[in-house]
Amino acid sequence: MMAINGILLFPWFAFGQTDPAPPDRQPVIPSLESPSRNASAAEPRAIGNFQLPQNAGQQWVEYDLRPYTNTLKNVERPQQAIIDWIIRETGTDVWFNEPVGILTADKTTLRVYHTASMQKRVAQIYERFVNGVSEPQVFGLRMLTVSNPQWRSRAVGLMRSVPSQSAGVQAWLMPKENGAIFLSQLRERGDARELQAAEIPLFNGQLQHLEQLRSRNYLKEYARNTASPFPPYTPASDTIQEGFRLQISSLMNLDGKSADLMLKCEIDQVERLNPVSIDLPMGANQTQAVQIEVPQLVSWRLQERFQWPTNQVLLLSCGVVAAPGGPVDNSLFGNPPSLLGLNRILPTAGQRTDALLWIEYKGPMSSQLTPSGPIAPASGTASAPTTGTISRGRY
Repeated sequence: MMAINGILLFPWFAFGQTDPAPPDRQPVIPSLESPSRNASAAEPRAIGNFQLPQNAGQQWVEYDLRPYTNTLKNVERPQQAIIDWIIRETGTDVWFNEPVGILTADKTTLRVYHTASMQKRVAQIYERFVNGVSEPQVFGLRMLTVSNPQWRSRAVGLMRSVPSQSAGVQAWLMPKENGAIFLSQLRERGDARELQAAEIPLFNGQLQHLEQLRSRNYLKEYARNTASPFPPYTPASDTIQEGFRLQISSLMNLDGKSADLMLKCEIDQVERLNPVSIDLPMGANQTQAVQIEVPQLVSWRLQERFQWPTNQVLLLSCGVVAAPGGPVDNSLFGNPPSLLGLNRILPTAGQRTDALLWIEYKGPMSSQLTPSGPIAPASGTASAPTTGTISRGRY
């Protein structure tokens, strides 16, 4: 290096060349656990006298939840329903991106830190909880199957289509008078069955769980016996839970004329158990032929949020899917009925049907008298268990 008129000149061979790193040198990775971490790496630190950012005009607002939570003495963490419905309304991104936002609650207070426009949306949901209905509201739910989707040809004039976000799912609304005609049409069909009929009391905004499941065992594999030399292999079984799970939550508007409904439904069915022959090595170039089972599963999922007038019926079709019900085994060797009759509902072999979900608002719990009757099952089948005014599923 030399200087000419105060300008430093570097020889050409000095550029693009660095000292080669020793072959045993490991790359430097900043780590909070390592005391030898890179000194230039950012470090977390506690900040004294911290103030929340207000670059977007955020406001800290506290909402009193006691008028709502005090009515739910036997519900664990009732405030979680308010958090869930706020996130359904606003989405999750607004709480985890710019501007800085905070959403938290305990049994007495909902605390929100966000912009004025977001506070207005939160306040609208909050009002529906604390100033809405406190008595449980009853929703009638029917789970039906129709073997032939041609039922639509007669029913299309009774209902109007509404948007649905789930692939393959269709949704309709119809006045309750048209709903009675629709059920009458299904009763005339020999391929229509009602698998579940329940009148479910829902506290405003709270999540309700229902499920009907049964266990299907199958021979999964032959594992080598490490405890003793004989037998060299032992059969190993596994279990699949098949049936349906349903989660439902409703949030009434203040005027009671409309409601938001969140639905999540899952059906899993073992369509068949495929036998597979395998050869187990027995030593001395000998093998033993055995059979294992490989399950063939059919599943479908539905997760939707709807808002509809409470004086109308909501009907959902999930398309031609795995049937949550099927033929009954009435033979001498058939399985005896279980406590809930699940083995009389779920088939031993997979079927395909048009699965329908019927939802109807029936009013406050205090106004309910008797449940409505089910659709008569098709000839040669037994009716599924029908609940009374309170579903006996898992809550």
